[in-house]
Amino acid sequence: MIIATFDKSIQYAACHPGIKRGFDFLESVNLEALADGKHEIDGQRLIAICAREQGRGRESSFLEFHRKYIDIQYVVSGNEVMGWRPLSDCRDIRLPYDIENDIGFFNDRPLNWFEVPAKSFTIFFPEDAHSPLAATGPIHKIVIKVAVV
Repeated sequence: MIIATFDKSIQYAACHPGIKRGFDFLESVNLEALADGKHEIDGQRLIAICAREQGRGRESSFLEFHRKYIDIQYVVSGNEVMGWRPLSDCRDIRLPYDIENDIGFFNDRPLNWFEVPAKSFTIFFPEDAHSPLAATGPIHKIVIKVAVV
């Protein structure tokens, strides 16, 4: 798991070629004007999902995990709160992994909570269970889905 401000994104671009391409996308579009929903950048290899949502609070934000994709979660506006726990420490399955939608959920609670202010991002790898939308206010963010292989 990585958390940083966008001006530091170049330091993490070498982690995976798709991460750099995701950052390039975030720099190349007007994020404020981007329509909500899914935007294919490179077929199913690189996808942007724009969402303007109300935070659910910590108690209603459950740990999720992915196997096929790395998540770059960039906060355009608002103050996001996210939780994290190593996937290897999660035991209590809430919803089993759905291969088609690349998502599963746990009832386990995060070990760490952290704020992600506007113009900041997180990167979650398949070994990271994470609880997004744990803030209580409005959040506008872009999730870049980077295919692992």
